[in-house]
Amino acid sequence: MAWEAFSAVLHTLCVFMLTLQFSLVFSPVLQSVRAQQLLQGSCRFEQDTCGYNSDPEYLKWVLNKEGRYITADSAFGGAGQKSVLISPDLELLEWSCIRLVYQITSSGSLQMYVRPEGESFDYRLWSAQDPSDNWLIASVDLRNTTNRYKIIFVASPGQKPDQSIAIFEIHVVPGYCVECNFEEHHLCGYMNYWNPNVNWYVGGSTIRGGQSNLPDDHTMNNERGHYMYVDSVYAKHFQEVAQLTSPMTTTTISGCLSFYYQRDQAKGNVFSVFTRDRMGHYEEIWKPDIYAKFIWKLVKVDIKAPHPLAVVFEVAFNSAKGGYVAIDDISFSPEFCSTETEPFFDPSVANCDFEEDFCRYYQEQTEGSVWNRVSVKPNVYRVGDHTTGSGSFLLANTRLISRSGYVGRLYGPYLPGTLKYCLRFYYALHGFIKTDNTLAVYIYDENNVAQEKVWTVSESPTGSWIQVEISYQKPMHTKVVFVSICTHFWDCGLVALDDITVSLGDCRIYADGFPCPPGECDFEVDNCGYTQDEKDNSNWIRKRGQTPTSYTGPKGDHTTGVGYYMYIEASPMISGHNARLLSNKLRGFLHQQCLVFYYNMYGSGTGLLSIYLKKEGQREEVLLWRRRGEQSISWLKGLVEYKCDRNHQIVFEGVRGNSIRSDIAIDDVLFKKGPCKGNHFLILILRRDSTYLCLLYHNPR
Repeated sequence: MAWEAFSAVLHTLCVFMLTLQFSLVFSPVLQSVRAQQLLQGSCRFEQDTCGYNSDPEYLKWVLNKEGRYITADSAFGGAGQKSVLISPDLELLEWSCIRLVYQITSSGSLQMYVRPEGESFDYRLWSAQDPSDNWLIASVDLRNTTNRYKIIFVASPGQKPDQSIAIFEIHVVPGYCVECNFEEHHLCGYMNYWNPNVNWYVGGSTIRGGQSNLPDDHTMNNERGHYMYVDSVYAKHFQEVAQLTSPMTTTTISGCLSFYYQRDQAKGNVFSVFTRDRMGHYEEIWKPDIYAKFIWKLVKVDIKAPHPLAVVFEVAFNSAKGGYVAIDDISFSPEFCSTETEPFFDPSVANCDFEEDFCRYYQEQTEGSVWNRVSVKPNVYRVGDHTTGSGSFLLANTRLISRSGYVGRLYGPYLPGTLKYCLRFYYALHGFIKTDNTLAVYIYDENNVAQEKVWTVSESPTGSWIQVEISYQKPMHTKVVFVSICTHFWDCGLVALDDITVSLGDCRIYADGFPCPPGECDFEVDNCGYTQDEKDNSNWIRKRGQTPTSYTGPKGDHTTGVGYYMYIEASPMISGHNARLLSNKLRGFLHQQCLVFYYNMYGSGTGLLSIYLKKEGQREEVLLWRRRGEQSISWLKGLVEYKCDRNHQIVFEGVRGNSIRSDIAIDDVLFKKGPCKGNHFLILILRRDSTYLCLLYHNPR
């Protein structure tokens, strides 16, 4: 047994040395191959930075004197500072893949952004904070675009001195990151899941000996090419498993995955291909139906996934005589393998905010119209709808029907089976002593038979809109049914329903992403870079739940009903005191932009909420929007349309009113490119020579 273990280690070491020898001997050949395939934005930092420059406002990136890498080091400027590396202008019309070779020592983080030309925000593509003693590989898919853009790397070396982050190579290659012919030393970011007995190795070149039955490479069709293989020589247990995993895609991809494989001694191994999502869920997408022997066989399989994924090639051996499996030339096309493959189903047919009508939701005539579409004018007593605060929503209420009790069912449209769906909606309860059966969600089949109760109210009513997320999957066509039951008139209250959305995939996968898209903040994780103005009288506070003072402030946040928001606490302030919250610095743009946000101004002594435009280099600020006094107990939607061609910030200013019942809150801030829908005012920033002029005028639509 000791000799077998030693042999396994020796085999692994030999393969590593041969791979290293391959890199040294054939690197000039491969460098020429890579040079032909590299696109704009690629750099090996051999002699210079290839047009990459440090942002002068931050810690400088330093090129190693001998070349080969560029580094952001806390020793060059100070602990806790960050470094920003900006690429030259890029323009890639086809889908491409950025392969980054990097290293993080000790604590710290490295992030990658794309900066589209003419937009105010950087879009985060990738982030890492795992330290390593060696270099690591990151593969990031970059969607094709017709606009010019820059790639931004933001390094935060950490709080302690002598910590650094290094970038060795930036390769931008055509195609998708899942593609690979295994001719490059980093293997396109593919990783072997380590098993003491069976593993994937680099095959080809000098690894193939006279007694070996391993094949020639498929790419070059000779002994100098390379592929990946796994064999059973050191398998000791039944079902010894080896996994080769692609990098996780950073965006959704759907289309045709193709690869070549060879398989020997089919009865001794099981070969399968899976996809794996961020939560670690596997889905088998292919396994061989016939056995190929000593010949490269092409496989094509469709991938349809509404979320990022990794491709996993898995081989299980039954014994040491299980033979081998080899793969090569993995490629991907956005077109499905077969013209008969159905495109993605769009579940948005089940979305409804009830602003215009019931959409595709309905009630059976025999059951009566328990659910009614209503609109409540926002005031200090009644909460309006969730969408805008002054729109429409559905209400189940005994006062709207003739009988003393009811069973109200709201049916959604049918959705195809086998797919996983994420159902989101908002509900609110008022006037209930008991919450049993007040609202539940069922899944019905094509025969109108309930298959499963997937959710029911579990908490006491808070009077605010609460978000619910439900993931479900059924083999048959199904529809979602919202059920509210009231047995006796005196036990019934108000059940409100609004903003139903259905998307493909598991709700939890999307929650596992980055906290907020650029230019958007729901304050659930942090302040999103918003900062306090040091020259004001007080501060904005990040809060969850109801504010401490009664009869003022929101009962919950707008995002989920149980999350966080920002507000000013009026109690320690005096009348006229202000608190100012400043956004990140925004770059100027040439197009119109819409600021969308939600605000709560409830309380008899409520003061003033204003939004200002603070332009770089100018002391005077431009008033964009203002509300004075108590508006509603509900969250209301605010829209501000403006245009500014120079760097600027948005300022939220709250001013305390004449009493402690003057709490003012904001939530769900979003900047959108283009004009506001339904907005009635337009802010123009005009340039006349070197003078900037701001205009506000009525824009009826």
